[in-house]
Amino acid sequence: MSLVQNWLVGGGLYIFDEPEAALSPTRQMSLLIEIDRIAAENSQFIISTHSPILMAYPDAEIYEIKDDAIKPTAYQDTEHYQVTKQFLNNPEKMLRLLLE
Repeated sequence: MSLVQNWLVGGGLYIFDEPEAALSPTRQMSLLIEIDRIAAENSQFIISTHSPILMAYPDAEIYEIKDDAIKPTAYQDTEHYQVTKQFLNNPEKMLRLLLE
């Protein structure tokens, strides 16, 4: 977060590989705020992520690498969104399925 808040400036192209790895969900939302701030200053971001929070960025172009192909994908169609939603909608059932 310090890097994003203090070093990134407008007019840049920034490439991140799973920036959520060390961030809690709350800090991931803070990262979205910073990305939006910098993007508004004529910057672009390419982000490789498994985070449904980061993928939710408005108007993000999401591509999924699957079966040796790269395809545009809707946010709700990503595996990460679907699995997270299933778990959060019914954690008891998911835990039962996973642990039994």
